[in-house]
Amino acid sequence: MPQPLKDAIALCKTIRRNGYDAYVISAALQERLLENEEHGEVDIATDMQPSELRKLFPLLDSSDENADLGSLQEGDMLMRFYPMDTLASSHPEVAASRLTPRLMKKLEDRGELPTALACPYIPEVPDAYAGFCDFSDGVVNLIGVPDATLRRNYLLGVRALRFAANYDLPMEPNTWVAILRSASRILDYVPVSDIVDEWKKVEAENMAQFFELLYETQILHGLIPELAALSKIKQRKSEDEPELETAWQHTLDKMRLYPETLPYDWLGTTACLFHDVGKLYTAEYTDGEWTFHQHPWVGAKITRKILKRLRFPTEDLEVICHLVRHHKRFDSMLTDRGIRRFKALDEYPRIIEMARADVKARGGNYTAFNHNMKYLERADVPEEMLEPLLNGKEIMDFTGLNPGPAVGIIRQALLQAQVAGDVTSIPEAVEFIRTYYEKEIRN
Repeated sequence: MPQPLKDAIALCKTIRRNGYDAYVISAALQERLLENEEHGEVDIATDMQPSELRKLFPLLDSSDENADLGSLQEGDMLMRFYPMDTLASSHPEVAASRLTPRLMKKLEDRGELPTALACPYIPEVPDAYAGFCDFSDGVVNLIGVPDATLRRNYLLGVRALRFAANYDLPMEPNTWVAILRSASRILDYVPVSDIVDEWKKVEAENMAQFFELLYETQILHGLIPELAALSKIKQRKSEDEPELETAWQHTLDKMRLYPETLPYDWLGTTACLFHDVGKLYTAEYTDGEWTFHQHPWVGAKITRKILKRLRFPTEDLEVICHLVRHHKRFDSMLTDRGIRRFKALDEYPRIIEMARADVKARGGNYTAFNHNMKYLERADVPEEMLEPLLNGKEIMDFTGLNPGPAVGIIRQALLQAQVAGDVTSIPEAVEFIRTYYEKEIRN
């Protein structure tokens, strides 16, 4: 920390010890401005009046156009005093002093003063990066005083989260808390279509991080409260483990894992975002366990309502709702008939990858998944090629055999004959098993 800033903090402590309040205005900004300064100047806010300040600091100069309460020169350091806002009726966002004329001039000289802040009526060419410091510092940082910059365009709050997610950068702490403070303002003043436009610019691989940031800044709670509420829904991580997790954490895990096998799939990742939203409406606690019966179907209805509220295009809405409705279809061990019905679904490859991501997120029990993937390979084989034309009882009736291994041998031989095309009807099947029995079993 620069020495002038340390001295200013010590001076503020002196004022506090005398029963008043004082703080360094925009300390983070002033620390940055002092990095390459030969002579330190620091701006301080206090609730002391000039007469009281002069008693404490006899060398205090009178107020001028740059310092409302006065200034104090100590060696190479110049302290400027500004009045605090102590009115009970003032707006919370403007109660704390954020900028002074000197700081505004410094920002202007450095090219960091937003044009809208200096002269709000001059039109500007739209620039997605306007209002942000260069990312070469390795953080997402609003220029100047973050609260003041954000106040001029609340959409910058959502855009900052988008940059942090897409570029995998941390948020500068003062920028972060400014967004947190402004969550309600963002929801009040930013059109929902603009928020969704920022969301659509988030890569599928980074969407989980983006929504985690929306949740932590409380923006999600107003934008999609149905999702934020999932943080209060507890469920078992897997059927074999007693460990509990929130439905929201599972949602984020699934969103991170889905793009590993289907990269760049924005719609599929969005479906993962909504896949468990129905659990909020179907949760039931019975015999010490939570159940969520029919949550895919209920979730699809809720998703439709949410996406209409967010003004999603109809074609995207239909795909996402379809995936939410059927996301559990690949979870149980399916029969050949079940696999055929599954493969008839639109978007079934995406549903498979949603199921794969779910298995990974829950700890990796692939028994049912691998079974279904194996059966999926048989789905292109005609159904008559998967089961013999005669079952075991019929084989015993036509051959006179008793139950035993021989029945299975004949059944497998019949199936192979069907696959080869040698047997195509039930009469041919009866003739085949009788002949096979006489040649291969009886003798």
